[in-house]
Amino acid sequence: MSRQFLWYIPNTIEPGHRGDDTRTGWGTLDFSAELARAAEDHGWDGALIGTGWGRPDTFTVATALAARTTTFQPLVAVRPGYWQPAQFAGAAATLDQLSRGRLLVNIVSGLDNAAAYGDGESDPARRYDRTREFLQLVRRLWTEENVTYKGEFFAVADSTVGPRPYGAENGRTPRLYFGGASAAAERVSAAEADVQLFWGEPLDGVAERVDRLKALAASVGRTHAPLEFGLRITTLVRDTTEEAWRDAEEKVARMGGRSESTMDSGRRRAVGQQRLYDLARRGEVLDTCLYTAPGRFGGGGAATTWLVGSPDDVAAALRKYGELGITHFILSDTPYKPEVARIGDQLLSRLREPDPA
Repeated sequence: MSRQFLWYIPNTIEPGHRGDDTRTGWGTLDFSAELARAAEDHGWDGALIGTGWGRPDTFTVATALAARTTTFQPLVAVRPGYWQPAQFAGAAATLDQLSRGRLLVNIVSGLDNAAAYGDGESDPARRYDRTREFLQLVRRLWTEENVTYKGEFFAVADSTVGPRPYGAENGRTPRLYFGGASAAAERVSAAEADVQLFWGEPLDGVAERVDRLKALAASVGRTHAPLEFGLRITTLVRDTTEEAWRDAEEKVARMGGRSESTMDSGRRRAVGQQRLYDLARRGEVLDTCLYTAPGRFGGGGAATTWLVGSPDDVAAALRKYGELGITHFILSDTPYKPEVARIGDQLLSRLREPDPA
């Protein structure tokens, strides 16, 4: 199975995202387009575009970036509750058609500033139930005509999306990515997602989750193509192993000047994030080069654990994830502009080579 390599575009108006010291351009189309074109020029298939209330609208930014690139695939994060299924299905099909099949979709169930955009559903179990219904209805709207549906959360009557997604006549629709480590999240992914995304856990944790999700997909009567798996993680790559670890330790030391450890903050509530914070108790470096210290001082999400080393070190670590069934890789480091080129040039060429015998 072919591998996919995506970068990350933070999509925020405030400077300083994850320590990026770039001072100007944040929130402008030129800044994001420069990152998208750099990703395209340095071997990346596309990029995940950051989302959150109070940031530029992710779908709007993705549309603009698709217009300014040729092969770049935007992975657009969307939240059920912010979007209604029919509105989203129509907008997504249009962008997919205009970009000739480049749209990728990341479905996010977790809470943001939900009250600010009118989402009153805060119970995690119901949010996952709503997400599953959202995915089921969106798929129907992409593939069927005159859809009538009344569920617990959504309803449409005699609904037909036009235009269809690119290649819909051949059964193609935009690929649906999904994350989450709770039991409720995994049931949604096993039944409805195309790609399950993992944070940067050690190999044994990822292997256990891959096995569990495969078994779960079989038990829930999945009707789609087999579930695929992806990894979202920070990769700190330097010319030598020694240089990489020196820079990684210096970065963490700067993060350590903050007054609050994120391990003790409210972000502990998400199951997947808690799994990452717990890794620090197993050791500062796990497997060959998985660095857990960032999670103690400011790291969250993909910045909680880092793969650190030379291009050969990090490529070897990522190949190990590939042996477990990971075929989608979403990587990043800061500052974003130089690192999209450095990591693209130094790492992707190694990862696209045939695996060593």
